[in-house]
This record gives sequence, structure tokens and C-alpha cells, in this order.
Amino acid sequence: MRKLSVTVLAIICCLTIHLAKAQQTAVDFFNEGVQKSNAKDYPGALQAFTSAIILNPENAPSYYNRALAKISLNDIQGANLDLDQALELNPSDANAYLYRGLNRTRQEDFRGAMQDFNRAIELSPNDAIPYYQRGLCRMQINYTNSALADFNKAATLAPNDANVLTARGNCKMQLSDYKGALADYSLALEKAPNKPQALAGRGYARFKMEDYKTAMVDFNRAIELSKDEAELYYRRGLVKTRLGEFDNAIADFDKTIQLSPNHYKALFSRGFCKSRKGGTKVAVADIDKSIEMGSVTSQNKAYYSDFITTSTLPLLGSIVQDRYKVAELGDDRSDAYLVRGMLKNSSGEGKAALQDLNRAVELNPTNAEAYFIRSMVRSSLGDQKGSLIDCNSTLKLNPRHAEAYYLRGIIRYDSGDESNACVDLSRSGELGYVQAYKIISVKCTGVPRSTALK
Repeated sequence: MRKLSVTVLAIICCLTIHLAKAQQTAVDFFNEGVQKSNAKDYPGALQAFTSAIILNPENAPSYYNRALAKISLNDIQGANLDLDQALELNPSDANAYLYRGLNRTRQEDFRGAMQDFNRAIELSPNDAIPYYQRGLCRMQINYTNSALADFNKAATLAPNDANVLTARGNCKMQLSDYKGALADYSLALEKAPNKPQALAGRGYARFKMEDYKTAMVDFNRAIELSKDEAELYYRRGLVKTRLGEFDNAIADFDKTIQLSPNHYKALFSRGFCKSRKGGTKVAVADIDKSIEMGSVTSQNKAYYSDFITTSTLPLLGSIVQDRYKVAELGDDRSDAYLVRGMLKNSSGEGKAALQDLNRAVELNPTNAEAYFIRSMVRSSLGDQKGSLIDCNSTLKLNPRHAEAYYLRGIIRYDSGDESNACVDLSRSGELGYVQAYKIISVKCTGVPRSTALK
């Protein structure tokens, strides 16, 4: 009889636990998810938020917090799906846009990331983080001037944030403003004295300004704090090379290559140092390796924009196809590559077209139209920086090229350089490309007047 009583008691306990779980509400599961997230139990948090969603599928914070748990578990795609749902239920959640933008940056979807950061800024204009993250995104796609504007705004909103100050220093280094970068790194180090990135940045700025001794101090400290960072040894090796300490420099380059075997710049610098010590054969061997490793053409990350795409369709549809007509092939055969490139592009073979256009420019580097057509193809392939460079080359060779002003204006506007963009669009219209005025009427009303072209 006693055995039976114990069994019945156990069954009652199990039923009580089951009923207690069944009585948990969506709020209970949500709070449990928050607690587990705070305790870094992300799988447990994921399960709790999922239970909350099953009981209440219309609660946006449950999707948002489950997305954060998924991010911590490196499930970026799954996190984006949850953030999509969170934003569908609550379109005014600035943080959801921010985190989706961060995820898209990690996936190299820079167009999508920029759109999310823009929306986060619209919803929360006094928050430094979206400006900071948009600046980092713009740095990734080489929109350096626009990135600097974002970092300036972020620094205004969060003047004590060492990450923002360091990022602005990095941006200024890209713009060759070494003095400005030095000031930002120093200010960052006032806020965070043991920040290796700021120490390394300041060291490199001092190296560029030929202040080698203090640069060495910064790199020594940075290496103490981050002993496995190959780039720190490489840059300290550069300083030692300038100081004529070739043996010590070689040791740093050795360490760089040990940590990063494909660091072809370190191989070249090590070869240079060996040549200064009279080791011609071993120097040539290092330099040969650096050429072999560095021979792969580095490409800019592709950036596609709906605004650029729709605004340049008239050019792709008519100008490129109809404008350039060749009656007779010249001896250099550049026109053959140019026309074949145009034909390949029109049939959707953009990358193959670009190879032909590169060859056309090599054979006839004074043909403005070749640069312009290549700029169109580069833009369509997402290489906006390369397209901008080709527009500049076109306009140097033919300052009255209306379509080149138009394309440059479109790219500048999309990168955030509105004032100079509208100057380009105005010039395009003046020279006869009337499509420019359609863009001007929508985008350039109220834009401050620019003082100089960049």
C-alpha cells in the first residue's frame, strides 16, 4: 500500500509540473528568454523566445530578441528573417533596422545595409551608433568623404566614444589627413589608453609624418596588448626600416609572415631589407614571392543602388549602343575591343565586356568615349569607385561630355556628396543631356550650393 502511495505521489508531482508549464504565458517565456540572454545562454533564450512567439505571434519584441540570440549563435540569415518580421509588426523600431544593417554588412549586402542605417537614423537621429555603423559601411565601399561626415556626426553625439574617434582617425588616414588622424587617435587614447587599434593608428600616422621614434613607442605598446596581430609587426618593421635597423626590421617581417603567410607586402619589405644587407639572391627570392602572391587583382566590393540603376538606364539603353559608331578600324585595333565590349555588355556579359574595354583603353588611352563606356559598365557591375575614376578621365579628355557629368553626378549623389552631384547634373543639362533635369527637379531642390568641384 505504501508503494502505491509513493507512485501516486510521483504521478501527481509530474502532472503538477506539466500543468505549471502549460500555464506559462507568452510574457513568462519572453522574460525567461531575456534572463537567459543576459546569462549568455543563447540556445535556452532561443527556445524561450520561440515559445513566446508560438503563444503570441504578434509581439514584435519577441522576434527582435530572438534575432539577437541568433546573431550570438552566428545564425545571421535566421536573424534577418526575425528582424524582417519584427519590422513588419513594428516599422518604427530603429534598433531592428540597425541590427539588420549590421547583418547585411557582414553579408556584404552594402546597398541593403545602407538603406537600413538610413532608416535607423531617420527614426533615431540623435543616436550616434547608426551614424558610426553607416560610416563603417561607407568605408567598405570606398565612400570615404561620406564616411567622414558620418563619423563627424557620431563624434558630435558621442564625443567620448573611443571607437568612433578611432574610426574617424582611420578615415582621415585614407584621406591622407595624417595630422587630423593623429589628433583623433590621441583623443581616443585619452578615453581608452589600452586600445590597440588607436595605438596602431597613431603609430602609423606618426610613421607617415616621419616621426619614427614616437611611432616605435606606439607600435611597441600595441604589440604588448595584441601579440598575435600580424599587421602590427609589419608596420613596426616599416618604422625600423626607415631607421636603418634592417636586422630588427627583418625579425618583424619574419613574425608577420609567420602569423600571416600570404602577407606579400611583408615579403617585399623583407626582401628590400635583405638587399640592403647585401643578400641579393635571398632578397630577389622574397620579392619574387611577393609579386606572385600580389599578382591577383584586388577588386572593390560591389555596391549596387536602385537610384544609380534606374537613373542610368537611359544611358545603357541608348547612349552606349547608339552613340559610338566606327566606320573603319584603326591600326591599334582598340575600336575592335571597344565595340566587342559594348556588344558583350548588351548581351549581359558584363565581366567579359570589361576585359575588352580595359584592353581598348590600354591601346588608346586618349579616347574619352572608351573611358566613358567603361565607366557605364563598371557602374552596372557595382564598381562605383572605378566608374567615378573613369568619369573623371573622360572629362579630362573631353570637358564637354554631358553624359559623363550626368553619371558622375548620379554616383556622387548616391554616395552622399549631394552638392557636388547637383553641380555635375546642372553642367550635364547645360551641355544638352536633358535627362539630368528630371533628377535635378527631384533631388537638387534645397541642396546647399557647392563652392568647389572635387
